[in-house]
Amino acid sequence: MITDLPNLLTLSRIVAIPVLVALVAMNRPEASAAACLLFIAAAVTDWFDGHLARSRKLQSDLGRMLDPIADKLLVGASLMTLAGLGGLSQFGALWPAIVILCREILVSGLREYLAGTRASLPVTRLAKWKTGFQMTAIGFLLAGDSTGVLLHMPWLPVTLMGSLMLWIAAVLTLITGWDYLMAGLRHVERPAGASNGGSVG
Repeated sequence: MITDLPNLLTLSRIVAIPVLVALVAMNRPEASAAACLLFIAAAVTDWFDGHLARSRKLQSDLGRMLDPIADKLLVGASLMTLAGLGGLSQFGALWPAIVILCREILVSGLREYLAGTRASLPVTRLAKWKTGFQMTAIGFLLAGDSTGVLLHMPWLPVTLMGSLMLWIAAVLTLITGWDYLMAGLRHVERPAGASNGGSVG
């Protein structure tokens, strides 16, 4: 049901997106720090809703549909907002952001196809590392160097650290994206009833 706690947590990530975009658009140190904290809170709900759904046996088709949509909307909106406001201009961070968004589209296409064949792709350990680097990088980039000034640490290279982690996430994105593509093509070649379960991260 839509009112189950895991689904409400998933929906909260979608609701947080316009607030996050508005905070980044203010272009003030306090707003940037708030945007970073909001993004972290949203990222935590991504783990928490899945954990709750499994532990309380509240897994549902609605939740399986909403969860990846919320994740991709949150990541996509954050990266596009940063790109539009110049937050990815330093250290070439725009390029790994493009790689990450293209991978998200690829995985979404694979999920849509495999849903019709009753097949899915397992989350790999490397994909979890990719997600960790990606979410941490976006959090740092949302915070920006102005947050270091706000915390009385103007020497802290927040944007540099975020950009470097985004490059690492992009490399892992290419590797996992290729793995998922190959696994998806293997499912295409199998009969409809010959595939096993799992999910994509």
